[in-house]
Parts: sequence; structure tokens; C-alpha cells
Amino acid sequence: MAGARIGHLVTTGTFSLDGGTWEVDNNVWIVGDDTEVIVIDAAHDADAIAAAIGDRRLTAIVCTHAHDDHIDAAPALAARTGAPVLLHPDDLPLWKQTHPDRDPDGELADGQVLTAAGVELTVLHTPGHAPGAVCLYAPTLAALFSGDTLFAGGPGATGRSYSHFPTIVDSIRDRLLSLPGDTVVHTGHGGTTTIATEAPHLQEWIDRGF
Repeated sequence: MAGARIGHLVTTGTFSLDGGTWEVDNNVWIVGDDTEVIVIDAAHDADAIAAAIGDRRLTAIVCTHAHDDHIDAAPALAARTGAPVLLHPDDLPLWKQTHPDRDPDGELADGQVLTAAGVELTVLHTPGHAPGAVCLYAPTLAALFSGDTLFAGGPGATGRSYSHFPTIVDSIRDRLLSLPGDTVVHTGHGGTTTIATEAPHLQEWIDRGF
């Protein structure tokens, strides 16, 4: 039996907010072993995610935030697996824009620890891109799952409703850049980076106003 590891697939769909719609590719992260896993951000395609899970037990569907491209497949995946959908309550207004008749099954809280196949993932509340945005830190895997809070090259976007640039900078500085430099940042879109790669550029982000 293989040990705990990080699985990854890319799904394609749309992101809609503030009257606009854009084509997007999303990263879906699957953390666990041959027996059980959690899914981080059930984006676009419940069938593809279920196929990647296979016959393993899905213990939770974790939403890093409630923009529709990160949660659109969550209810369907929950329905076919029985796994609970978990979201920080500050993002419930955004969730309701996509799923008005279906609430999340549980709440995420700062400092909460989720476990998959013996791997502990600590919830870090990192508002800014969205009020209830969270990251998940798994020290035994040297991994951070950052959603849309931190990307290779800078912070997530803050130009739309429910977002705030000074807040995301504070979240990244105070919650993420203090992590070990070799921590690999698994993002919501695009490629990975590391904390050491991004940390020196904080002042540049502030000056540029991302």
C-alpha cells in the first residue's frame, strides 16, 4: 500500500461574478492514500473527480473559498460519495449565489485540523480574495494548498466583489510567509511555487497593488 500523497487533476469550466463570465482551468487536489482521501476544491466535473478518487473513501470535500469555479461540482460529488462539503462561514453569501438551495454540510474554522490517511491539514483563514478564503497546511507533506490566496508570482485577484487587496496582503504576510521556505504551494490555478520563492516579493506586490 502506498503512503499518503498528493493527487492532482485539472478541470475546465467557467467562473462567473459581477456580471462577467470567463473560461478557467482549475486545480483539484486529492490528498490521501490508497484507502481514504479528501478533495480540495471540487471544480467543474464531479465525474472526473470521482474517477480520480476511484474506490477510495472520500472523507471531506474542502472548499478553499466559494467562487463558483471552486464549488460548482461539490454538491454532486457529495451526493455520489456521501462526503460532507466544508466551507468557512464567511463565504456563505458567495456560496448562495451558486447553490441557493443547498447549504454546506459543515464549517471550517481557523486552526481546525482535518485528517486524511494520517496526514494533518491545518485550516488557515486567509481572507482577502474572498471573506472566507482558507488555505490548508500539511507540514508532513511540506505542502500548502492555497486556493486563490497565493499563486506563483503573487496574490490572488482582489478586483471583484467580496475581495480586498490590503486584507489579502495581510493574510499572506501574517499566515503564509512565516511557513518553512521549502513548503510547496499548491495553487487553485496554474503551477506550484514555494514559500521561499514568493516571500521576497511582498513589498513588490504592495507597491504594484495587485
